Amino acid sequence: MTTPQPIEVLLVEDDPGDELITREAFEDNKIKNRLHVVRDGLEALDFVYQRGAHGDAPRPDLILLDLNLPKYDGRQVLEQIKGDPELRAIPIVVLTTSSAEEDILRSYKLFANAYVTKPVDLERFLAVIRQIDEFFVTVVRLPGQVRTPGQPS
Repeated sequence: MTTPQPIEVLLVEDDPGDELITREAFEDNKIKNRLHVVRDGLEALDFVYQRGAHGDAPRPDLILLDLNLPKYDGRQVLEQIKGDPELRAIPIVVLTTSSAEEDILRSYKLFANAYVTKPVDLERFLAVIRQIDEFFVTVVRLPGQVRTPGQPS
């Protein structure tokens, strides 16, 4: 079995504390995925569309999206990305403090790939981020991942 390749992860998060925890969880993991951070919905769209300051941004393999963001909220970002045939295959995990049934249903109706409520406990939050990271690198086959000959599909 070959070692999983690092992936490009876009974190859309306006809370500096949650960003720091997420960075720490990624740094502690064995697989060194590349974490890119944007702090509002407009910047997230600029990143995925490679506009402005993000003209040379890589196409994310995974997006971790907060719902409550300035400029465009996470729901608008989710709707925009999943409504674009060029971008809709990018998995989006909604990672938010909201546990409201309305937010969960709306996110899935907008084609979120998963909905995760952020734990308030630091250790549990770190564990959740690690699990998301490991799942999308070691379990899930993402669009665009190249398999080498002889590698199981």
